[in-house]
Amino acid sequence: MASKKRARKYIFVVGGVISGVGKGVTVSSIGKILQSRGLKVTAIKIDPYVNVDAGTMNPTEHGETFVLADGYETDQDMGNYERFLDVTLTRDNYMTTGRIYQSVIEKERNLEYKGRCVQVVPHIPLEIISRIKGAAEKADADVTVIEIGGTVGEYENILFLEAARMMHIENHDDILFVIVTYLPVPSKVGEMKTKPTQHAVRALNTAGIQPDFIIARSELPLDKKRKEKIAVFCNMRADDVISAPDVESIYDVPVNFEKDRLGDSILKKLNLRPKTTDLVDWRAFVDRTKKTKGDVNIAVVGKYFDTGDFVISDSYISVIEAIKYSAYAVGKKPKLTWLSAVDFEKDPKKLQQLKKYDGIIVPGGFGSRGVEGLISTIRYAREHQIPYLGLCYGMQLMVIEYARNVLGLKGANTAEIDAHAPHVVIDIMPDQKALLAKKDYGGSMRLGSYTAHLKPGSIVAGAYGAATASERHRHRYEVNPEYIEQIEKGGLVFSGKSADGRLMEFAELPKKAHPFFAGTQAHPEFQAHPLNPHPLFTAFMKVAAKAKGK
Repeated sequence: MASKKRARKYIFVVGGVISGVGKGVTVSSIGKILQSRGLKVTAIKIDPYVNVDAGTMNPTEHGETFVLADGYETDQDMGNYERFLDVTLTRDNYMTTGRIYQSVIEKERNLEYKGRCVQVVPHIPLEIISRIKGAAEKADADVTVIEIGGTVGEYENILFLEAARMMHIENHDDILFVIVTYLPVPSKVGEMKTKPTQHAVRALNTAGIQPDFIIARSELPLDKKRKEKIAVFCNMRADDVISAPDVESIYDVPVNFEKDRLGDSILKKLNLRPKTTDLVDWRAFVDRTKKTKGDVNIAVVGKYFDTGDFVISDSYISVIEAIKYSAYAVGKKPKLTWLSAVDFEKDPKKLQQLKKYDGIIVPGGFGSRGVEGLISTIRYAREHQIPYLGLCYGMQLMVIEYARNVLGLKGANTAEIDAHAPHVVIDIMPDQKALLAKKDYGGSMRLGSYTAHLKPGSIVAGAYGAATASERHRHRYEVNPEYIEQIEKGGLVFSGKSADGRLMEFAELPKKAHPFFAGTQAHPEFQAHPLNPHPLFTAFMKVAAKAKGK
């Protein structure tokens, strides 16, 4: 039981100069460093959007929607927190402007303010503070690291910064501020410029906050001269300006931060007893990513590829990271190629390029665009004995492909695309139909962790090494119960089912028919961590590695 006298510590991380500068990775890395010192750490993400949660945000604009075990739909940074810290977070660790205002309005409607006039200040910041402290209490954390989305100077961040300022006034010994800024090196100038960072810090000062640390992001390491210049103009010690140059992977960041002894400095400023650490397990993982020889070629065939490479990594970030962890676990370096299903629809001849890959993954998605290209991809993988893993939509389309091309159910489809298809093998469940009839879209899908009972002797049971598996879900459609018996008689095995046997959670072909042809209605990628690779991805990767060169 936590001691009531123990002072909880809080570290706020804000961004400056540009967005996407690496606040989420900074939060995760600071948390990892402190965790390695024996401290209990949790992390919070504050999104300044008016959306109540991240479930209604377009993945090509905002990136992946990360689903927590309790079913809450959040920003992808929550995935980074869980992966780095190897923890399971809850909805208490995520908040948006929409959620805060919704909560305050609900309290006002319930007379919880006892007749007082409810104002933006102080009631909104007080609600934010209450949620931050509540999350820290629930996690029984020694240190809570809080990321405030966006950049300083943006109007939508003002109330979150005000909440942070108020917490600092309450007890300044327990609060630290970190600003992550960008130092450009203009190609025509050839010199690293510090002025944008100076302006970002001054913008933070106008909110009543002085940073304790500056994380100086740039293409190159920060030299002594610029550290000193930043320190002078930003009113801080040069040692508190931390160099954060571009690195090979985000997993190098905690190791790089420790080169500037960031962990020691944070512990000292928070009056916490320092403990020795060398991030043994983490360094071993990072070392393995650099020294692994021999690669395994994996094609990820998806839908969200329209606006550039950065969208690819954002839209499917958990899948990509899960592939990496399992590849390293089997002693291979992952070589990923992202292929657009739309291209296969436009030109089916391009499917021939799939034969050069050791494995194919079709991740989750929604809607009709690119679906026929995905189905053709799955058929190619099945017929050419290429290891295949389908995730959520990837499993649903796998069932449709099998129904069409093996069972002869012409026109088989999902109700999501064609509710009047001759054979609706993927349908929406009655409870979901009721929700959609009421236009109850937000947060109403089948969300969060559900337990599946696995078929003994199946591929998935072998992968998990257990009789059950608990995975996170995010979908409305399921395998239509009317077709289950017919599909199984035709050779496709539903190797994982809900406890009542009503919902099909896993599907596969037996090993005698295919080396690895499996799918899950869930999103196992959400539970893959660097130091704990996901068993289903690892099982797939083992077969893909063996298939190489065949």
